[in-house]
Amino acid sequence: MNTSGNNCVIFMSMHLDRISDGIFRHQDRIFTRSLNPGKRVYGERLEIVDGQEYREWSQRRSKLAAFIRLGGDPSMIGHDSQVLYLGAASGTTASHISDIVVDGTVYCVEFSPRSFRDLVGTCEGRKNMHPLLGDATRPDDYQFMVGRVDLVYQDVAQKNQVDILLRNMERFQSHQGMMALKARSEDVGRNPHSIYKEAAKKAEESGYRVLDLRPLDPFEKDHAMLVIKC
Repeated sequence: MNTSGNNCVIFMSMHLDRISDGIFRHQDRIFTRSLNPGKRVYGERLEIVDGQEYREWSQRRSKLAAFIRLGGDPSMIGHDSQVLYLGAASGTTASHISDIVVDGTVYCVEFSPRSFRDLVGTCEGRKNMHPLLGDATRPDDYQFMVGRVDLVYQDVAQKNQVDILLRNMERFQSHQGMMALKARSEDVGRNPHSIYKEAAKKAEESGYRVLDLRPLDPFEKDHAMLVIKC
């Protein structure tokens, strides 16, 4: 292993196992192949393997990475996927999705102007990653910028999270949805697992199949990933 400088890229002699399109594993570490080499988004480690740069995907900084680390299946995110990301914040997870969908697009919706400014910076140098300032509860406001999508991915910490997901899936004709469900945003006094089950039941009653309902402990307390499909 050779390193140089404070902003170093690490050259590694190691084997990466492919998990799915654009996602790789080495032991308990997860990586995506960098779409914007030499650029960090949140201080993540950059590693060169067989002449390609990879970004380590931290399960402590990304609920989607936590889901994968805990055995969840990310295969509905493919190299040519059109993804609508609700609650993109500064773009940490969205940047890794950008690495994956090299022939697709990530539409990143964020409501907070402060986070949106950071998101715009993250999108620089990533032609498949588009920042949209908007409210996820009002998809009509950004409909003119987004066409039909393959997947709606949601990380919105407020009440009625399932309703928000389903409304956007219907609006953008998506047959697949993934939601990082925050139990405490729905009801701080209830058992999180009862909230998870209630969310899954609501999705099923709306005509969707629940493919996975996976708590994200110990990486994200009181969170679960809900994966649904028509």
